[in-house]
Amino acid sequence: MKPKSIAVVGAAETTQMGKIPDVSVIGLHADAALNAMADCGLKPSDIDGVACAGISPVELAHYMGIVPTYADGTSVGGCSFMLHVRHAAAAINEGLCNTVLITHGESGRSRVGAGGFARSASSLMGQFEMPYGPMGPPTMFTIPVLRYLKARGYTVEDLAQVAVIQREWAALNPRASYKDPITVEDVLKSDMIAWPFTKLMCCLVTDGGGALILTSAERAKDFPQKPVYVLGTGESVETPMVSQMEDFTSSRAFRVSGKKAFTEAGISHADVDHLMIYDAFAHLPLYGLEDLGFCKPGEAAGFVRDRNTAIGGKLPLNTNGGGLSYMHSGMYGMYALQESVRQMRGIAPAQVPNAKISIAHGVGGMFAASGTIVFSNEAP
Repeated sequence: MKPKSIAVVGAAETTQMGKIPDVSVIGLHADAALNAMADCGLKPSDIDGVACAGISPVELAHYMGIVPTYADGTSVGGCSFMLHVRHAAAAINEGLCNTVLITHGESGRSRVGAGGFARSASSLMGQFEMPYGPMGPPTMFTIPVLRYLKARGYTVEDLAQVAVIQREWAALNPRASYKDPITVEDVLKSDMIAWPFTKLMCCLVTDGGGALILTSAERAKDFPQKPVYVLGTGESVETPMVSQMEDFTSSRAFRVSGKKAFTEAGISHADVDHLMIYDAFAHLPLYGLEDLGFCKPGEAAGFVRDRNTAIGGKLPLNTNGGGLSYMHSGMYGMYALQESVRQMRGIAPAQVPNAKISIAHGVGGMFAASGTIVFSNEAP
């Protein structure tokens, strides 16, 4: 992809966030979509490309009255939306469509019209992991994390520090689910979920969603909002079974996706002003800092402990409060993208001064997939 050939011209989250007991999953998709359209002055008839996960793009197009020439139903977990951005950029550049709507909506808390998460008994996970009794992500992620902590010499206090700093960011965000300050001791004393994860190291369970609208950079100047350009993209997958990771101390999908995005964008780590790393659990920002190359293996915990990712730090990270304190309806990637766009527009509640490049990095499943998007607010 040619850098800065594609821009985000519309971006919005659902009207309500957190607990929304009176809106279904498809309703959340539609609400976010209409808000994003209002953000850039478009209507459904102006959209000719759709992408979503959780529901079918067929369902989305029908519900919204859109007649697309491009549809993407890629669903690889929480980073699906990063892949949607990448695929939409390719589709627009190839002339398959002109304007792509990417939507997300989940009733993770209220479960209004929500599907299940059961694994087929014949799937790889169903055959080789589920018989051993894992109870979803909190127990699945413990497999690599315990090895990671031992190999890196990290402690549970290091995991707790991630949650503490992200709560500090959340305190600046009026839409965050939790804003009260917490300490490392608070995190460690919260209910034990599955060792080493306590409750405050685990993501929230909320309702909500968001939507993005992408078009060519050429057209972007005709829209009311400040364009946010796609500078580089990357994606990869590894394994549906966390027990079969190549290396428990590093995500191959993270490394491949991140390297591809950096190379395509033509940037160095020193160029990055703002970073979003999907944080369903407190260990993920540590993996992300190392696998994306911001820290050497074994240095991420100290980097966070020294407040480099905190307010006023040299690498502001998860400035919306993240999945630990802001929002997490099941697939968090859309919220990370939204915050990157807000930062590049200069309108984030916790705005990073003079930020010109932001990275949104996502994970799908238990290190099963990854997507990385590099954004810039500087025109080509």
